[in-house]
This record gives sequence, C-alpha cells and structure tokens, in this order.
Amino acid sequence: MSTLIREARASYAFVERNINLIKRYWGWEIVWLSYSVANSLAVTYIGAGMGYISGQTVDTQFLIMYLLIGTLVWHFLSVVFDVVSETVAWERWEGTIEYTLMAPISRFTHLVGTTLFSLIYAFFHTAVILAAVVLFFRLDLSGANLGGAALVLLAGSVSFIGLGIVAAILPLLFPERGAQMTHVVQAVLLLVSGIYYPVEVLPDWLQLVSRLSPATYVLRGMRAAILDGAPLVELRATALPLLVLGVVLVPLGVFVFQQAERFAKRTGRLSRDG
Repeated sequence: MSTLIREARASYAFVERNINLIKRYWGWEIVWLSYSVANSLAVTYIGAGMGYISGQTVDTQFLIMYLLIGTLVWHFLSVVFDVVSETVAWERWEGTIEYTLMAPISRFTHLVGTTLFSLIYAFFHTAVILAAVVLFFRLDLSGANLGGAALVLLAGSVSFIGLGIVAAILPLLFPERGAQMTHVVQAVLLLVSGIYYPVEVLPDWLQLVSRLSPATYVLRGMRAAILDGAPLVELRATALPLLVLGVVLVPLGVFVFQQAERFAKRTGRLSRDG
C-alpha cells in the first residue's frame, strides 16, 4: 500500500508541475483559449449560414449541433493528444528533460501523471468553449443522452492518450522538429475521422483508414447520443472499438516510449536543445 501511495503522489507531482507551467505562461493560455473559442464559433456559424449559402430550407439547428459536436470533441481529444505528445518538448524547453527521465520513478508513473493532467486540462478547455457557444446559440439538449455521450468521450480519451504517448517519441528522437512532426499525425486524424462531415463522403480507401482512428468512433457515438438520444445499449457498437483501441494503444505507447528513451539516452539526444 505504501508503494501505491508513493507512486500516486509521484504521478500527482507531474499534474501539479504542469499546472504551474500554465500559471507561468498564462498569457499564452489566454491567447490559445481565445483562438479556440473563436475557431469553434466560426465553424458552428457555418451550420447557421448553410440556408443562406445554399438558398434552400435546411435544418439549421441540426447542422449547428452536428458541427458543434465535431468541434468540441476534436478540441477535447486534440488537447489530450497535444499535452501528452508534447510533454518531451516542454521538458526540453524548460531544460528539465534530463532530470525527469533520470529521476528514480517508473516511466509509467510519469506518463500517468501527464495523462491525468491532460484530461483535466481538456475538460476545462472544452467547458469554456461550450459556455461561450451557449451565449451565441440556443441549444436544445432536451432529448440528448448526455451521460452516454460522456462515457463515449471518456473511452475515446484513453485511446488518444495511447496515440499521444506514441507520438511523444518524435520530439524525443528528433529534438529540432519532433514537436512539429506530431501535428502530421493530428492532421491525418482530422482528415479521416469525420470531424465536420460523415466519413461516408470520403474515398473508399480513406474510409478504411478511418476505422483505425479513435475519433471516428467517438464522434459517431457522441452524435448518436446527443442528436438521436441513443441509449447506452445502442452505444456499445462505438464504445467497444474504443475500449479495444485503448487496451492496445496505451501499453504499446508506454513500451515504444521506453524503447525510444533508451535509444535517446544512449545516443546523447536528451541534452540537445530543440
């Protein structure tokens, strides 16, 4: 029990450290949050303006909700992905990467603390954006299954944490441009996951790729729960692939990260400034 408590405290230390980083760079946080709010509103207004653009009668409320769900889900998952994947880049920026990776704690404990912070941070960011959108649009959530939507989002977060850990090896192995390389992974997920459109409009070969993206199943489940009020029984079809992806990606991510860390230490890449 004492070992478990010690590891839990060590994991929380990384949560606290990341919170202190936010406080230190609070100006950047305001800029990033403002941009995220403005971007979410801009995308949502596309749904509101479709009637004017097409000259046809459309279900504006449905389009607004469809795009809003895509925007909020993508922002939440991308924040989780960013925080986890850029943890090495932040460590190198702060000049603490050698101390962290050589500290007498397991890499699992380190990554648990980082991923826990990513979930807290993503929930806060997404809540602020949702509150801002509510001020501009009248959202009817009377028939939505919000509990089911939350469970789908939580299951998807685990999968994205695994992807983030895998992507974190890029800034570890490529100090100069590794952090920027992680955006390529996000760009592919954005294209194939149906954030702003159904995956059915993609070419057949991209639809096959979309089946490997956790975001595809998160969006499908969230939209079914919120737009159609689907019960938990019907959401199992999307939750099951997310659980499978999470079970595979998280252990795989930790293993790959540990191998990349050993290589980086052996080749002296930790001491280089990116």
